Amino acid sequence: MNETLAAWAPRALSILRIIAGLLIIQHGMGKLIGFPVFPAYANVQPFSLLGAAGFIELIGGALLILGLWTQAAAFILSGEMAVAYFMSHFPKDYHPLVNGGTLAALYCFTFLYLATAGPGPWSVDAAMKKA
Repeated sequence: MNETLAAWAPRALSILRIIAGLLIIQHGMGKLIGFPVFPAYANVQPFSLLGAAGFIELIGGALLILGLWTQAAAFILSGEMAVAYFMSHFPKDYHPLVNGGTLAALYCFTFLYLATAGPGPWSVDAAMKKA
Protein backbone atom coordinates (compact mmCIF):
# COMPACT_ATOMS: atom_id res chain seq x y z
CA MET A 1 0.00 0.00 0.00
CA ASN A 2 2.85 2.43 0.76
CA GLU A 3 4.18 2.02 -2.78
CA THR A 4 0.78 2.85 -4.25
CA LEU A 5 0.44 5.94 -2.07
CA ALA A 6 4.00 7.03 -2.83
CA ALA A 7 3.32 6.73 -6.56
CA TRP A 8 0.37 9.09 -6.18
CA ALA A 9 2.22 11.69 -4.07
CA PRO A 10 3.23 13.91 -7.02
CA ARG A 11 -0.30 13.81 -8.40
CA ALA A 12 -1.72 14.62 -4.96
CA LEU A 13 0.56 17.67 -4.90
CA SER A 14 -0.96 18.82 -8.20
CA ILE A 15 -4.47 18.23 -6.85
CA LEU A 16 -3.67 20.21 -3.68
CA ARG A 17 -2.36 23.08 -5.81
CA ILE A 18 -5.44 23.12 -8.06
CA ILE A 19 -7.93 22.94 -5.19
CA ALA A 20 -6.09 25.63 -3.19
CA GLY A 21 -6.13 27.82 -6.31
CA LEU A 22 -9.85 27.28 -6.83
CA LEU A 23 -10.57 28.09 -3.19
CA ILE A 24 -8.48 31.28 -3.06
CA ILE A 25 -9.59 32.63 -6.44
CA GLN A 26 -13.18 32.82 -5.20
CA HIS A 27 -12.08 35.29 -2.51
CA GLY A 28 -10.52 37.53 -5.16
CA MET A 29 -13.56 37.21 -7.42
CA GLY A 30 -15.91 38.01 -4.54
CA LYS A 31 -13.93 41.13 -3.64
CA LEU A 32 -13.40 42.46 -7.16
CA ILE A 33 -16.33 41.34 -9.32
CA GLY A 34 -18.93 40.55 -6.68
CA PHE A 35 -19.26 36.87 -7.56
CA PRO A 36 -19.91 34.82 -5.60
CA VAL A 37 -21.94 37.30 -3.60
CA PHE A 38 -20.58 37.65 -0.08
CA PRO A 39 -21.98 40.51 2.05
CA ALA A 40 -18.63 41.29 3.72
CA TYR A 41 -17.15 42.02 0.26
CA ALA A 42 -20.07 44.18 -0.94
CA ASN A 43 -18.28 47.54 -0.82
CA VAL A 44 -14.64 46.65 -1.48
CA GLN A 45 -12.83 49.45 -3.29
CA PRO A 46 -10.25 48.19 -5.84
CA PHE A 47 -7.53 50.56 -4.55
CA SER A 48 -8.02 49.74 -0.88
CA LEU A 49 -6.00 47.21 1.12
CA LEU A 50 -8.83 44.68 0.73
CA GLY A 51 -8.95 45.44 -3.00
CA ALA A 52 -5.21 44.81 -3.30
CA ALA A 53 -5.72 41.50 -1.50
CA GLY A 54 -8.44 40.69 -4.02
CA PHE A 55 -6.05 41.26 -6.94
CA ILE A 56 -3.41 39.04 -5.30
CA GLU A 57 -6.00 36.31 -4.70
CA LEU A 58 -7.49 36.54 -8.19
CA ILE A 59 -4.18 36.51 -10.07
CA GLY A 60 -2.42 34.16 -7.66
CA GLY A 61 -5.35 31.75 -7.67
CA ALA A 62 -5.41 31.66 -11.47
CA LEU A 63 -1.66 31.01 -11.58
CA LEU A 64 -2.01 28.17 -9.07
CA ILE A 65 -4.86 26.56 -10.99
CA LEU A 66 -2.75 26.59 -14.13
CA GLY A 67 0.44 25.67 -12.34
CA LEU A 68 2.23 28.64 -13.91
CA TRP A 69 4.95 30.39 -11.87
CA THR A 70 3.62 28.29 -9.02
CA GLN A 71 6.35 28.78 -6.47
CA ALA A 72 6.44 32.58 -6.79
CA ALA A 73 2.63 32.86 -6.75
CA ALA A 74 2.34 30.53 -3.75
CA PHE A 75 5.04 32.46 -1.86
CA ILE A 76 3.23 35.77 -2.43
CA LEU A 77 -0.12 34.23 -1.43
CA SER A 78 1.47 32.76 1.70
CA GLY A 79 2.72 36.20 2.68
CA GLU A 80 -0.66 37.75 1.97
CA MET A 81 -2.35 35.22 4.23
CA ALA A 82 0.19 35.85 7.01
CA VAL A 83 -0.50 39.59 6.76
CA ALA A 84 -4.26 38.93 6.74
CA TYR A 85 -3.96 36.78 9.86
CA PHE A 86 -1.83 39.21 11.84
CA MET A 87 -3.70 42.36 10.75
CA SER A 88 -7.29 41.12 10.89
CA HIS A 89 -7.46 38.12 13.17
CA PHE A 90 -4.62 38.08 15.70
CA PRO A 91 -5.57 41.42 17.33
CA LYS A 92 -8.95 39.94 18.26
CA ASP A 93 -7.51 37.00 20.22
CA TYR A 94 -4.48 34.73 20.28
CA HIS A 95 -6.38 31.53 19.39
CA PRO A 96 -7.30 31.04 15.70
CA LEU A 97 -10.55 29.30 16.60
CA VAL A 98 -11.65 32.30 18.63
CA ASN A 99 -10.32 35.06 16.34
CA GLY A 100 -11.70 33.54 13.09
CA GLY A 101 -8.26 33.13 11.55
CA THR A 102 -8.18 29.36 11.09
CA LEU A 103 -8.67 29.57 7.32
CA ALA A 104 -6.05 32.31 6.88
CA ALA A 105 -3.51 30.28 8.88
CA LEU A 106 -4.26 27.10 6.92
CA TYR A 107 -4.01 28.94 3.60
CA CYS A 108 -0.72 30.52 4.72
CA PHE A 109 0.97 27.21 5.43
CA THR A 110 -0.59 25.43 2.45
CA PHE A 111 0.79 28.11 0.14
CA LEU A 112 4.14 28.02 1.93
CA TYR A 113 4.28 24.27 1.32
CA LEU A 114 3.45 24.77 -2.38
CA ALA A 115 6.15 27.45 -2.60
CA THR A 116 8.73 24.91 -1.44
CA ALA A 117 7.35 21.69 -2.96
CA GLY A 118 6.56 23.06 -6.40
CA PRO A 119 3.58 22.54 -8.68
CA GLY A 120 3.52 18.78 -9.20
CA PRO A 121 3.41 17.01 -12.57
CA TRP A 122 0.05 18.33 -13.77
CA SER A 123 1.10 21.93 -14.37
CA VAL A 124 2.26 24.37 -17.00
CA ASP A 125 5.53 24.69 -15.06
CA ALA A 126 6.19 20.94 -15.40
CA ALA A 127 5.27 21.00 -19.10
CA MET A 128 7.66 23.91 -19.74
CA LYS A 129 10.43 22.10 -17.88
CA LYS A 130 10.04 19.08 -20.20
CA ALA A 131 10.18 21.20 -23.37
